[in-house]
Amino acid sequence: MDKILTFAVPCYNSADYMDHCVETLLTGGEDIEIILVDDGSTKDATPQKCDEWAAKYPDIVRVIHQPNGGHGEGVNQGIRNARGLYYKVVDSDDWLDTEALQKVLDKLRECARWESPLDLLIANYVYEHVEDKTQKVMGYKNVFPQDRVFTWEEMGRFRPSQYLLMHSVIYRTQLLRDCGLELPKHTFYVDNIFVYEPLPWVKSIYYMDLDLYRYFIGRADQSVNESVMVGRIDQQLRVNRHMIEKPDLKAVQAKSPKLARYMTSYLSMMLTISSIFLNIDGSPEALGKRTELWEYLRTVDPKLHHKMKYRALSAFTLLPGYQGRKLTISVYRLARKIYKFN
Repeated sequence: MDKILTFAVPCYNSADYMDHCVETLLTGGEDIEIILVDDGSTKDATPQKCDEWAAKYPDIVRVIHQPNGGHGEGVNQGIRNARGLYYKVVDSDDWLDTEALQKVLDKLRECARWESPLDLLIANYVYEHVEDKTQKVMGYKNVFPQDRVFTWEEMGRFRPSQYLLMHSVIYRTQLLRDCGLELPKHTFYVDNIFVYEPLPWVKSIYYMDLDLYRYFIGRADQSVNESVMVGRIDQQLRVNRHMIEKPDLKAVQAKSPKLARYMTSYLSMMLTISSIFLNIDGSPEALGKRTELWEYLRTVDPKLHHKMKYRALSAFTLLPGYQGRKLTISVYRLARKIYKFN
């Protein structure tokens, strides 16, 4: 490894906004590398922009042009080709706070000198809402010890609306390779797999209370837009099934009960979200898919199915009949308005 940190930036027809992303990453200097993965862009100048950045900063920026494989394949390419000890994904319409980045890099340089390098560094992320120009910081002071190395058994409880997202994590690159992480191609929402599947491999963690990642939200075509998510529900269900299958939460429970509790909560949240969007669709086919999803969980782990189906949040999304679905949707939209999560 000849770099401290690799940034993978999947780019798909993102010429209008990718420059700002790259400019903030470049402030990391010679210790970082930026892998721009052009995911078969054909509608704008993304391929040319990627090449221009690489020509201008040949010691920092590398470009991979690939046939369209989706966001997940962009992340996979970054993992395969990374030369950094640590690895972070930054979407091309997002950016990093440059002051926070310098502090994170200082800590990672220190970690690189340790006999056993750190597995996971966590920092805050910020929702940047384009429609009303407001911000919402998502931090973890209530969950993690600050400014020291710790393990999963030392963490506190997450609030119901609080989870680790791809925006908040920096993994050790070799850990991602060792755990065999391979995100599905041509599938949206694989960032949930990225932030979930490697967790049992993590033995050492460090949390910095810094607002590092700026998550741009509010474009009509974004994957987290409600109408877009309803239209792509089959991809969300594919991600759900992948997360049900691995890792084995029974094995996680045996080694780290607190981590298993968190991962169970995260998986429950994912299945709940899918159930809500299937309720929004409301067609017989969609409601059949909702039943199939929960039955699939039952076939894989009956005990986990029982535990999750009767959690308050999950049970609420499975209320029977039209009025039950209507209530579920109304509460979800109220929560979205309050918490501004998409």
